[in-house]
Amino acid sequence: MSIEQEIARRRTFAVISHPDAGKTTLTEKLLLFGGGIHTAGAVKSNKITKTATSDFMEIEKQRGISVATAVMSFEYAGLLISILDTPGHKDFAEDTYRTLSAVDSVILVIDSVKGVEEQTEKLMQVCRMRNTPVMVFVNKLDREGRPPMELLDELEQKLDIAVRPLTWPIASGRRFKGVYNLHEQSLLLFRPGGSRLEHHQQTSINGLNDPALDEALESDADRLREEVELIEGVYRPFELEEYIGGAVAPVFFGSALNNFGVRELLETFVQIAPAPGPRETDTREVRPEENAFSGFVFKIHANLDPRHRDRIAFLRVCSGRFERSKQLYHVRHDRKLRFSNPYSFMAEKKRIIENAYPGDVVGLYDRGDLSIGDTLTESEAFRYRGIPRFSPNMFREVINADPMRSKQFHKGVTQLTEEGLLQLFTQHKGSRLILGTVGELQFEVIQYRLREEYGVECRFEPLPYDKGCWIFSENRTALERFIRLRAQQIAYDREQRPVFLARSEWLLRATIDENPEISFEFSSDVTGRSA
Repeated sequence: MSIEQEIARRRTFAVISHPDAGKTTLTEKLLLFGGGIHTAGAVKSNKITKTATSDFMEIEKQRGISVATAVMSFEYAGLLISILDTPGHKDFAEDTYRTLSAVDSVILVIDSVKGVEEQTEKLMQVCRMRNTPVMVFVNKLDREGRPPMELLDELEQKLDIAVRPLTWPIASGRRFKGVYNLHEQSLLLFRPGGSRLEHHQQTSINGLNDPALDEALESDADRLREEVELIEGVYRPFELEEYIGGAVAPVFFGSALNNFGVRELLETFVQIAPAPGPRETDTREVRPEENAFSGFVFKIHANLDPRHRDRIAFLRVCSGRFERSKQLYHVRHDRKLRFSNPYSFMAEKKRIIENAYPGDVVGLYDRGDLSIGDTLTESEAFRYRGIPRFSPNMFREVINADPMRSKQFHKGVTQLTEEGLLQLFTQHKGSRLILGTVGELQFEVIQYRLREEYGVECRFEPLPYDKGCWIFSENRTALERFIRLRAQQIAYDREQRPVFLARSEWLLRATIDENPEISFEFSSDVTGRSA
């Protein structure tokens, strides 16, 4: 098979949502329909002990949330599909933001009861920045929720994107009867408690005036006709080019927990979702069909298998063909590396692969050579852009509770912060370690993982800062003077770039006004100066 054919059969996408909208449940049902797994788990709750396939870290099983992106691949309808199930919790948003740089499209899950929530808006802002194609799945139609037309209006207003329903719900909550496929003019009838894939009934009808519609829906048939007429009058016909360009989002309705509406979503996805396309670097645009391999690291996970203390770097292949054991050029280090055991994934389960193509996500065993944002090529020296790092707003000093385990402590802090969920800053020539985050829960996670994965107990000391920003200046003398005068508020990131720690937003603004020669930046590209 040629490289063009391999590229054409790849689909790589992320599933995103606000917490508890049903993202991980939908991911598992997509895998179930696609044959990637044979038995779906359940979203963690107090009454359910079985956990979701994509939530494999022990803390995820205990807390019932996703705290790390899981990568899962399977074949369906002649395509090789890679799903990246992302954390929904806002404290782990940076992992999701970086994951969005590695996919070609997105499925956004909306809770029909709660509508568009805060984290959903933030995630969509990242998608809109890249014009990423988005499909929307409105979940939990079997619960008493918001009116569908109201949800569509809210989607357009809050997410700054046009929508076009491709299925339409027939009632909701206890009266929920199913959905009408606007394109195929078919009915999918809902049966409560549907846990089997073939539980729900597909009914073909010859348009909305078919008497079979009245027979199937009874009193709801006329209401469906009215609503479909309204939809066709309000919304323009679905155009594939507008979806690919990120201008319009097709919308589907269903209940992931009941396996309802998921197949329709998957079938449409394989028909319209884009294959891997060109990507920008700091020197030129790289096209996927180029002969020379290139790719970038968007995620690192330490101790994916706690028994082997492994460290895996997740690489998105962008061009050419990746080959096992072939020598590759590490652009940042300006040296050659070889990977003899590259992996593909089904959550925590992995298998060694010989080749990979654009769109594939490859796991590379890493001895500490790779960092998030690193570019690997065959020989050309360029760097992929657009992998974000954000300014923290919570800071704590991390202290080793057992001086006899200093080596394990430093190793654990270094490896876990390299995953990107927390940022590590140092003061006093490295003797003081400061963790910066965008959410409280991240401190709990690193404390748990240090204890469980490295055998180290730590404690945190709160620090009086609520904002950190990178500082730069074309005037070297002015920058050195500022660092000297503000020494107690200066820390250094992993690349030894100076970071100013501010005690309040007001003081930060005052400092910026007083130092016009200094640039204060609140976000950065992990491969360069600013985002």
